Amino acid sequence: MMVQFLRYAGAGAIGTAAQFAILIALVRLAGTHAVTASTVGAVAGAIINYAINHRYTFASRAPHARALPRFAAIALAGIGLNAVVIAGALGILDANLIIAQAVATGAVLGFTYVANRTWTF
Repeated sequence: MMVQFLRYAGAGAIGTAAQFAILIALVRLAGTHAVTASTVGAVAGAIINYAINHRYTFASRAPHARALPRFAAIALAGIGLNAVVIAGALGILDANLIIAQAVATGAVLGFTYVANRTWTF
């Protein structure tokens, strides 16, 4: 289980790198609100993560017609959790954007791993 979690975290790191790049670019270059920019980045990261997790992390034989909608539901819940944590960290705690995103990423990682391991794949 630990090796699988490390694979999941590695796949997540790739998706997260894409999310952070999009977040920073949208906030700094386009003036997009932080929660919106983070959410857009999270969607891009989720697409990357599905492909890696289906094939590599879980070596799933589940058909995409079953696994993809489940993954999407978990990803949407994770995106919602991400937005809530970002909004709370920025609005209530007045945290630094990057620190807020790092905390949100950790919360989403734990939730989505358990949900995808037990239900999606």
